[in-house]
Amino acid sequence: MRTKNNYHIITGGPGVGKTTLICELRQRGYNCVHEVARHIIKEQMETNGDALPWLNTRKYSDLMLSYSIGDFIEYSDVDELLFFDRGIPDTYGYEVLMKFPENAALKDAIKTYRYSPTVFILPPWVEIYSTDDERKQDFSEALRTYEVMRNVYTELGYKLIEVPKASPAERADFVINSVHSMYKNEKPLIK
Repeated sequence: MRTKNNYHIITGGPGVGKTTLICELRQRGYNCVHEVARHIIKEQMETNGDALPWLNTRKYSDLMLSYSIGDFIEYSDVDELLFFDRGIPDTYGYEVLMKFPENAALKDAIKTYRYSPTVFILPPWVEIYSTDDERKQDFSEALRTYEVMRNVYTELGYKLIEVPKASPAERADFVINSVHSMYKNEKPLIK
């Protein structure tokens, strides 16, 4: 098992402001890793690939797992604070949503690559929800995704902190203050 306590996941359903929060944290000088799902969708659309959530869900999930493991390993030498727009457990959540049979490689990855035990989750927020070329789910599916992510992260032993509905700056302040309080008795890993 490889645990990286400086790796903090930001999760939730689609369209809740995760990417906006990640951008706000990055603007403030924090190290951030973008969501692999959007990267895969853009890549597949540009190359006419079929590993898309509306075409080949199995292939799409396998790529999410592969890319998420790659991100985990790529930054393994980083000792500073790192924020992830979703993590390996989100792929598990996706497979639960899709009702896939148990995936041994995914289960192994979840055990092998562990993030900080505290995960930030953003709640569904209909007022900011929108679809686009890469996000085709309706709001009811966004609600289901949020519930599955809550359940999956809890099942996997992570402690969830719900980020309040607020401006991106206020959300970033909340996350940073929460992380500061986690590290108050340790060598700080943050700016």
